[in-house]
Amino acid sequence: MAEAGKQVDPESRFTAVMVAASKMPGVRINREAYLAKALGRYCSDEQIRVAIAETPAAAGISLDILGKAADDSIKWETGKVTTLSAAAGVPGGWAVTATIPADITQYFAHVVRIAQKLAYLYSWPDLFDGEEPDDATMGILTIFIGVMFGASAANVGLAKVAEQLSKQALKKLPQMALTKGAIYPIVKTVAGYLGVRMTKQVFAGGVAKILPVLGGVASGALTLATFLPMSMRLKKHLSSLELTKPMGTGEPAGTEELVVVEADAVEIVVESVEGDEESSAA
Repeated sequence: MAEAGKQVDPESRFTAVMVAASKMPGVRINREAYLAKALGRYCSDEQIRVAIAETPAAAGISLDILGKAADDSIKWETGKVTTLSAAAGVPGGWAVTATIPADITQYFAHVVRIAQKLAYLYSWPDLFDGEEPDDATMGILTIFIGVMFGASAANVGLAKVAEQLSKQALKKLPQMALTKGAIYPIVKTVAGYLGVRMTKQVFAGGVAKILPVLGGVASGALTLATFLPMSMRLKKHLSSLELTKPMGTGEPAGTEELVVVEADAVEIVVESVEGDEESSAA
């Protein structure tokens, strides 16, 4: 709990929400199980095997096919984020501190889920390596979410990490770069940016006013105006990187139209992730 009267800086506030979101039931995506399911309707067994053992790019899966699988996942997650959940299921009704409502954590849990799914389709390694999310995982998730919210620094950071993964054929996230290297300052900048957005849009009384009435409005319309375009923005950026270019082809990356949405328009529309049939939990 935050000390009474003590101001929490935006970066710490965002980080606290991300840690809480990453620990929610069903938020972590099993990379192998997800790729097998997501690519199952579009690819051969051999392509899926190589995609899991290496990457979808190594399997030669086209950007068109990856785009279709990505759209399926975006639609699924968007469909789940359609109603505002009460604080039930989170101890004490609040997450992390008294100033962070449970619905914020639940919303970002869905954001973390779609970020993982898109990352795995577009040839990124497993983001969660261990029981607890490490600093490198939190760093790359922060950059992913920054891209979703339109932070230009996040686009630069994501491209730098992808370049390292591609050139060095890394099977894991570049720990040093994300925790102490050149990319780390970008992570901190993006976290601060996102924390400010959360403070302006949510903690300045927004959620307190919305909670009593949101159940009676068309929350699906709000979701389509926020979560969906944000997910499409991340998809667009990931598909444009060299990392995802199908090996052995001359196919150019990033042929889709960019979806633009103002970060200021984002409303918090959430649903608990528990019980999601796409969850990798056995």
